[in-house]
Amino acid sequence: MRGLERLSSIRRSTPVMAAALPDLPMPQTVMVRLIRITVAGMTQYFEPIFRAMGLTENSFHVLCLLMATDLGQASPSELSDLVGTGRANMTRIIEELIGAGHVSRTSAPRDARRQIIQITETGRALALATVPRMVEPLERAFSGLSGAEFAQLDGLLRKLIRSFDNDAVPLDASA
Repeated sequence: MRGLERLSSIRRSTPVMAAALPDLPMPQTVMVRLIRITVAGMTQYFEPIFRAMGLTENSFHVLCLLMATDLGQASPSELSDLVGTGRANMTRIIEELIGAGHVSRTSAPRDARRQIIQITETGRALALATVPRMVEPLERAFSGLSGAEFAQLDGLLRKLIRSFDNDAVPLDASA
């Protein structure tokens, strides 16, 4: 389903949803739906580029993060937090990268229970080769926004992310 179809679906289903669930705050619910279809659209948009390079969006992100560290290494939990994925999914991503020879895993010198993931020369080369293929699609993905709109979106998304930490109160699961 393309973006315009998804937006049309939200437009059609929102009044029905509002009638069926009158106590559900619709502006916030629609915002969640918009963010979800944005993420789905980004994944569909970039997936063919990453697949052609033998990567996924998350595995490329891991390689980029490792290249950005002083020693080219991080723990799985650090990578999980920075990529924004669960620990189990990060374990799967790391296993795939290890299998492909793009990263290696060792135990921390002072704590054998702690794993260290380090980028290999092969992983570095792949990340560097992927970057030129990402430039045009990245620029095209945001070409519908002016510079000011892009900056505004950046600020609003950062504010939203902070609101989950600062203002949101987790509900009791039994509530």
